[in-house]
Amino acid sequence: MSYNSRPRFIGISLILGLSLLGFFIFKGLKTFSDKDRVVKVKGLAEMNITAISAQTYLSFSFSGDNLQKIIRDTETKKLRIINYLKETGFEDKNINIGSPEISDKEKYYEDQWINGKTVSVKIKRYSSGLSLTIQSEDVKTVEQKAKQLKFDLIKKGLTSSIYTDYIFPELNSVKPKLIAESTKNARIAGEQFANDSEATLGKIKTASQGQISIAGSYDSPDPYIQKARVVSTIVFFLD
Repeated sequence: MSYNSRPRFIGISLILGLSLLGFFIFKGLKTFSDKDRVVKVKGLAEMNITAISAQTYLSFSFSGDNLQKIIRDTETKKLRIINYLKETGFEDKNINIGSPEISDKEKYYEDQWINGKTVSVKIKRYSSGLSLTIQSEDVKTVEQKAKQLKFDLIKKGLTSSIYTDYIFPELNSVKPKLIAESTKNARIAGEQFANDSEATLGKIKTASQGQISIAGSYDSPDPYIQKARVVSTIVFFLD
């Protein structure tokens, strides 16, 4: 190489080096910029779940000043209710009897505000409460049976408070299916956004699944059927 050609060679090398440097800087900035291009979407999944059993709670109480009489009345009513339940087809294994709860106010009078002044009013010193639980796996008819039970007890002078609670399967048994469905729905939403933005939906950056919850109203026609739901929040890269 001649002495005169060296500056030209150095200049060409310098230009080539700067061009390569610029190219790699551009690629690096583009990659960095692409990492910031994300979309955050939510995916909802729901499914109906049916109760596996039902519990009908029946309770009543007595109050008075004669403790022994209250205890006898409580026992008599309990036995009459149990006899009625067995007559209607319930077995001992379906009936759980709670222990009587006795309270003693330890005084016979209490102050009450009546007609603008404080008045000492006679109260009943003792009270006794008892509850029974009826277990049933016939969840489709238990609500109807509970209404009939309440009506029949009223006719027999055995007025009681009655309500039904339903037991649903463990939520873990439906969790995998719900999460898979919510993730799928989130991806559909992300792809729609990507298409509208003239981009391509990339890999998942972050994901979080909300807790599975049971949504529904016990005032619905079929309270033994409720809706399990989960919402997944997923952040996707956009290419």
